[in-house]
Amino acid sequence: MDTRERLIESARELLWEFGYVGTSPKAIQQRSGAGQGSMYHHFRGKPDLALAAITRSADELRDRAEAEFSGPGTPVQRVTTYLRRERDALRGCPVGRLTHDRDVMADPALRRPVEETFAWLRTRLAGVLAEAVAEGELDAALDPAATATALVAVLQGGYVLARAAGDAEVYAQSVDGALGLLAGHVRSTST
Repeated sequence: MDTRERLIESARELLWEFGYVGTSPKAIQQRSGAGQGSMYHHFRGKPDLALAAITRSADELRDRAEAEFSGPGTPVQRVTTYLRRERDALRGCPVGRLTHDRDVMADPALRRPVEETFAWLRTRLAGVLAEAVAEGELDAALDPAATATALVAVLQGGYVLARAAGDAEVYAQSVDGALGLLAGHVRSTST
């Protein structure tokens, strides 16, 4: 991994752990093993490096979700795969945690990849749910956009509840609950 990549990866980890204010250029340099000159050779400053790190986290979240949404199985099976994917519930979502960071949300450039990622996620998930409705897997009364928004909120809220309880099982319960509600809209295929 070259110096630029080490800086981005170090910034990603530190932003996830400590937020924007708690992530100093010195801490990034120490974690990456890069000197100050190297950091400023590759990035104009902390905001520029933070933007690269946030964008990388957002891209990885989208890539992983897309692999699950376009993977094998029926639409509901793909949604289930996405929701049940193994996550570090006590650590939280690397993108979702940034919404609690006042400095990230106050900076339009840093906020943009966070906003765009959640907008993409809701839209893409709504598309998979709409596919399930169109194929008759889910009943026509289900609103794909509202359901997608609720499912994303359950995941993000599940992280919050698990962290508050110090128990990853709370996150698993939130996913189980969401899937139980979704199951209420699955159309019976037996005749």
